[in-house]
Amino acid sequence: MTGTRVVVVDPEDPQRAVLNQAADVLLKSGLVAFPTETFYGLGANALDPEAVRRIYAVKGRPESKPILVLVASVEMAESLVKKVSATARDLMARYWPGPLTLVFKASPDLPVEVTAGTGTVGIRVPGHPVAFGLVRAAGCPVTAPSANVSGEEAPTTAEEVQRRLEGKIELILDGGATRGGLPSTILDVTVTPPRLLRRGAIDVDA
Repeated sequence: MTGTRVVVVDPEDPQRAVLNQAADVLLKSGLVAFPTETFYGLGANALDPEAVRRIYAVKGRPESKPILVLVASVEMAESLVKKVSATARDLMARYWPGPLTLVFKASPDLPVEVTAGTGTVGIRVPGHPVAFGLVRAAGCPVTAPSANVSGEEAPTTAEEVQRRLEGKIELILDGGATRGGLPSTILDVTVTPPRLLRRGAIDVDA
């Protein structure tokens, strides 16, 4: 591929034309870096095995490590999982949109590249307007590992992403600096009561 394009986007009120442009990249198996509530994420169409494989290659990510997924609605989440318990629905209602990732048993329709053969998938609705708008514009679940090489510090600016991934991804949406800090909290809702897998940006009273 040629060089990586950088497009400036309003982080509070992202322009629809920019989001549609980025969504088009995703729907053509391309990769897009974008701001989230914490760090810049690296997006691919989570239903496109070829695109998800590129995420692993670009990041140098171990193939045994599953990839978290962003959705635009509870309905989109339901399409990716086997079952949503009453407890999970309550957590969704209380904490979505926001940095709470819930781990479900994955639908067999979800590519094994996303689940890394674990049979589970971590999902959340993002609270950042750009991240949410991108998923909604694409109309598909979007991967969201940090936009860096595995093992490196997660990037909080588009400049950091470009320095590390120039020429390896199609597009960077530059929404300015993100706040950094803790990543999303991860709760496993395949068990009762839910099990805390990673402490993160929000404290959950499950």
